[in-house]
Formats: sequence, structure tokens, C-alpha cells
Amino acid sequence: MDVKVIAEGLDSGNQLRLLRDWLTDAQELRGRVDGVERPPETGTLGPVLDALSVALGPAGAASAFATGLIAWLRTRRGDVHIKVTLPDRSSLELTAKRVSGLDADALQQQVSEVADLLSRQQGDTDVPERRELP
Repeated sequence: MDVKVIAEGLDSGNQLRLLRDWLTDAQELRGRVDGVERPPETGTLGPVLDALSVALGPAGAASAFATGLIAWLRTRRGDVHIKVTLPDRSSLELTAKRVSGLDADALQQQVSEVADLLSRQQGDTDVPERRELP
């Protein structure tokens, strides 16, 4: 299963590059994270990073992705908004503001919810069309 990750807001391309670097530090995700680029706009140099595509084959990859995404969001300052879209077009949205202040238990709960959602999707069970996590 491939999931698509986009960043919204200012400097979204750079945020995606940083997230890609962070995720590929996890052994379970090496070789599974690719950039999705669009051609450069007239008068600019090089393509623009629009999204990340993450291949979540084995169960460990879904957990590694959920853990890495939440951990990365905790390190962000400012208003970073990430949207993860699943193959059935359902999605979940996460923001750095909502993750940065979580205590250890709430943080673990957040990771578990994201991993469970991804795992259910891999098993083709019903997933809410759109879910915004606290």
C-alpha cells in the first residue's frame, strides 16, 4: 500500500524534504519513501516537491511511518500541517501544534491511532473517509 503525504502552508516543499530525510533514517522505511515532483514553473529553477509517496508493505513499515511522522512533527516549530492520503482516498491530517505539547502517554496514543488506521487500510477494513486526530 502506498500513502501520499503532502505539506500545506509556507515552505511546504522544504518541509517535505526534511520529513523525507527523517523518515528514511528508519531502517524499515529505507527505499520506501519517494518524492513526487511537478515540473518547475516558468522562470524558476528545478522541479517542485509536491508530495511524498511512502510504500507501506510489511506491518513494521506502517508502525515505523506512524512513529517517524509523529516524532518529526514534534520537532517542528510554527504551523506545519501534514495530510496523509490512503489508497481509498481517505485521509488524516496532523499539525505540529497539536503534537508538540503531548505528554508521553498521549504521544503513544497518537502513534497507535495512526498505525492502527494504516494497518486497517492494509487489511481493507472500513476506514473513516477523513479523520483529524487530536
